[in-house]
Parts: sequence; structure tokens; C-alpha cells
Amino acid sequence: MSLLSLQRTMAKAVMQPLTPSENMSKRAPNGGPMAKYAAGFIKPNDRLTSFERLEIYNRQYWWRLMASLAEDFPGLQAILGNREFESLCKAYLTDRPSRSFTLRNLGRDLQSWLKKNPQWAGSKQPIALDMVRLEWADIEAFDGAAELPLRPAEVAKSGGGNLKLKLQPYVRLLKFQYPVDSLVLEIKRFNDDTEFLSNTFRERRKRKHVTAVARLKPKTIFLAVHRNDDSVYFRRLDAAEYGLLLAIQKGKTLGQAVNQVFGKRAMSSTADPAQITEWFRNWSTLGWFCALRSKSEKKSKER
Repeated sequence: MSLLSLQRTMAKAVMQPLTPSENMSKRAPNGGPMAKYAAGFIKPNDRLTSFERLEIYNRQYWWRLMASLAEDFPGLQAILGNREFESLCKAYLTDRPSRSFTLRNLGRDLQSWLKKNPQWAGSKQPIALDMVRLEWADIEAFDGAAELPLRPAEVAKSGGGNLKLKLQPYVRLLKFQYPVDSLVLEIKRFNDDTEFLSNTFRERRKRKHVTAVARLKPKTIFLAVHRNDDSVYFRRLDAAEYGLLLAIQKGKTLGQAVNQVFGKRAMSSTADPAQITEWFRNWSTLGWFCALRSKSEKKSKER
């Protein structure tokens, strides 16, 4: 058996779902007995059979991946409850097994998968999807690329309707049906406050405390998820503020963005020039703007 064939054979067994009692399945991926399947590429030793040795890897694979999803999506877990969240994760990992060298990418397909499989969230599907989007944006904002920011003075002196700006790659702009940012912040605060309590007492308090917060009422919010000093922050935005940033992110000039959000007579009607100026001052102070690269610069970097 070649090395590649051995790797694929073992991977099929290791990635097979555990039984409800968290043991390795007795049936192999090829439909035959798992004991015979394991003996084909794993030798027994004086303490463990081939099946038992393979079962160690099978369990560790699932336990590690389940723990990783729980760590990345605590808000979704709070909304669904522990048992339902575990069932959802098992179904997701069965359909979308890990294909990346890093656990960071484990949940990247969770939103699209949940949209196609709404039965795993039931009546909580809308808020669950909002939460998955926010928690994945949190991950992307944390390790997304960052370019040299434009200083506030550079943004101010390059004003004009034809000015074209670029948002930092790590900034995520999101619109939600539910105020899920409140729930995530409450969970983080709870975890910090109860860090040194026993697991049993901590879990009891978490169920009582977080369940109440998870019953959120619909409320449209606009959010920017961004990074500062290696920490991720949520910043709520006004609807017009969100619209301007989104237009800029899509490549509109400043004049086009303002016209798109406020209309062509923006500066003399609903738009408040002082407010818009203050928004731009805040965004540039946060380092959200970076210089647009020329085509030659882009090609040079790609090389």
C-alpha cells in the first residue's frame, strides 16, 4: 500500500462519525467490519487491538473538531442549547469534513450549510444564521490582512467628490435582523466573570444567565466588525453610515457613495455635512482606510 493510499484509507475511518455512545463504528467505510478494515493497515500491540488503536484517532478527531466549533461559535451554542448544538456540529462535520491544515477554517461553510439545512436550527434559524455570520466575521476580522492605513490628515487633504478610498481587508460590514452583538458580548463577559468557578456551577449559571439573553427580539442593526491592537471590536453603525461604508467598500467614489445613500441633492437635504465629516474622521482615526494600489503595484505584489 502506497503512503497516499494509506493516508486516504485511514482518513476515511478516522473521519467516520462516532456512535451515540462515542465509540468507533463497528462498520467500516467500505461496508465491511471495522475490525477487519483496521487490521489491514494498523498492527495490534500487546495492549490494544488494531480496532482499539484506530478508535483512539477516531475519537480524538471528533472531540477536537467539536471542541473547536464550540470555541468558535459560543453564541450559536447559547441560542440552540448544548444538545442541539452538538447534533448540528456532528451533521455539519459529516457533510463538510475538515479539508484544511488549520482548524481556523473549520466553520467557514457553516452559514451556507445551515441555509441549506434549516432543520438543525428549527424555529431559531433566522437568529442562528445572524449569529453564525457575526461569529465568522469575528474570526475573519481577527486574522484578516491589514494594509498600511491612511492617516486622518491624508484622508482630509485628499477630499473631493472624485476621491476613491479603500477599506482595510479585515473590516466586515454586516446587517442583522437581531442584535446578536449584544449576546456575543454578554457571553464573553460571562466567561470572564466565571473563569475560576467550578465547571458544574459555571454551567448552571451559564444556562440560567445566557438563555434569557438568547431570547432576543427582532431588531435591525448595522455593524462593523474590526480589529485594533490584535483585539476584535463590534461597532454599531447608523443606517446611512453603514450605507456609505458599504458603497466605499464596493469601489464607489466619495461623491458616488454620498449620492447613492442620500440622493443627488444630498448635501442640501437629508445629509448632514458635519455628521458625514465626523464619520470620516472616526473611520480614519480607527485606521479603516488604506491607499488604493495601482495596477502595476498589484502585479508587483502578486509576483
